Amino acid sequence: MNNYKYFLGIFLALSFFSFGWVSHASYEPGKKIGKLSLLDKIKKRKSLNVVLLNGPSTYYIGTQDSQGFEYDLLKAYSDSLGVKLNITAVHTVKEALELSKSKDIDITSASIAKTVLREKKYNFGPSYFEVQEQVVCHRGMLGSPQFPRDVEELAGLSIVVGAETSYSETIKSLQNDGFDINVSLSEDYSTEELLSQVSSHEIDCTIADSNIYALNLRYFPEIALAFSISGREQLAWILPEGSEELEKDMYSWLNSFNQQGKMLQLKDHYYSYVLFFDYYNTKMFYKRIKSRLPKFKKYFEEAATRFSIPWSLLASMSYQESHWNPNAKSFTGVRGLMMLTQSTAKMLGVTNRLDPKESIKGGTKHIKHMLKYVPEEVQGDNRLKFALAAYNIGMGHVRDAQKLAVKLGLNKNVWSDLKIVLPLLSKKKYYKTLKYGYARGAEPVKYVEAIYNYREILDNGDIAILP
Repeated sequence: MNNYKYFLGIFLALSFFSFGWVSHASYEPGKKIGKLSLLDKIKKRKSLNVVLLNGPSTYYIGTQDSQGFEYDLLKAYSDSLGVKLNITAVHTVKEALELSKSKDIDITSASIAKTVLREKKYNFGPSYFEVQEQVVCHRGMLGSPQFPRDVEELAGLSIVVGAETSYSETIKSLQNDGFDINVSLSEDYSTEELLSQVSSHEIDCTIADSNIYALNLRYFPEIALAFSISGREQLAWILPEGSEELEKDMYSWLNSFNQQGKMLQLKDHYYSYVLFFDYYNTKMFYKRIKSRLPKFKKYFEEAATRFSIPWSLLASMSYQESHWNPNAKSFTGVRGLMMLTQSTAKMLGVTNRLDPKESIKGGTKHIKHMLKYVPEEVQGDNRLKFALAAYNIGMGHVRDAQKLAVKLGLNKNVWSDLKIVLPLLSKKKYYKTLKYGYARGAEPVKYVEAIYNYREILDNGDIAILP
C-alpha cells in the first residue's frame, strides 16, 4: 500500500511538471494563446475563398481563360499570399451580398460601392476603384424631349435597376426627397443585362457605375450617358467580421501594388480603349463582322495557327488597316486587306497584295518579324502592343520612345507607360535629342488601342449577356 502511494505521488508530480513545462514552452511574453486569425487560416488551408460577380467589369471566362479587372486584382493578391484563388461565381449583386454572410467566404467582390447604408451592414476592406453612378438611356432618345438631363426629367420614363444595388439606394433616397421617379427593381437581371435591354430599347434607362458603362459601350453601342446621379463612390471588397489581420495585410499589399505601378497597368489594360470609342465606327464594325469577316476568317485562322498569333488580333489589325476591304488602297500606294507597301510585300514574298490569303499571310509574317525585335525585357501582352506600334511607326521610333521613357522616370517595358511617351516624339523639345527624330507618335497609340478594342469585341462580344 505504501509503495502504491509512493508511486502515485511520483506520477502526479511528474504530470504537473510536464504540464508546467509544456505550458511554459508554448508561452511567449505579451502574446496570448488564442484562435488562428482568418489570414492564418487562409494560409494554412492554402486557398482564398472568394465570391465574384460574373460580368465584363469583374470576372468572366474569355479566350485567355479567367479574366476581368477584379479577378486579376484578386489573383494578384492570392499569389502574394502563395494560395489558390477559389471562386464562387454569382450573377447579381444581391446574390453576392447574400453569400458574403457565409462562414466559408473570405472576400466578396462584385463592384460593390461603399454606401452609408452598406457600411452599417457589412465590413469593408480597402477601396480599390472610384466610380460615379450614371443614368444610361437608349441612344435613339438623344435630341428628343424624352432624353433626361437631370433627375426631374426621369419622371414618366421606363427605368429598371438591380435590387439591393447602390443604384436602388440612390433612387429610394431621391424618392424620399420628393422626386417623382417610377423605377422597377429587378432581382433577376445583372447591370450588364439591363444595359442590353436599354440598347434594344426594351426599357428607356437604367443606372450603372461609370466603369461598367464605359466597358459595355463596345458591346452595346446604342446606349448613351444621360447624366451622373451620384457623387464619387469607392468600390471595395466585403470581408467577414473579425478579419482585422486580413484587412491590414490587404491594405499593405494594395499600397505596394499601387506604388509599383501595377494598378495603373491593370486599369490601363481594361479601361484605356474606352477613350477611343466612336459610335459610328463601332456600329459599322458590328455590321461588317456579319457581312465581311466570314469571307476571310479562315485565312486569319490559318495564319494564326502557322505564326502563333491570335486570329482575332490579326482580324482586328486588318480591320484597322482596310475595314476588311481586299481592294483597299491609300493615297500613298499601300494596298490590300493588310495594307502592305510594295517594298514590304516584295520582302515578305507577297506577289499579289489584292489576294486576301496572300495579304493576310504577308501581314502576319511582318508582325511576327517585328516581334523578334521587341526587347526580351518586354513581357506578356506588352510584346504584341510594342510590335503593333512598330508596325505602324517603325521599330526605331519605338526604341527612341523607350529611351525617352527612362529619362522621364517611366517604365520603358510596359505599354501603359510607353503610350504616354510616344506622342512626345512630335515635340521638338524631345525628338531633337533622339536618334530617329520626329515622328507622329500619337498615331501608333490610337492604332494599338483601336486594334485591341476590336479584338475585345471579337473575343468577348458574347459575354456581356450572361446566362
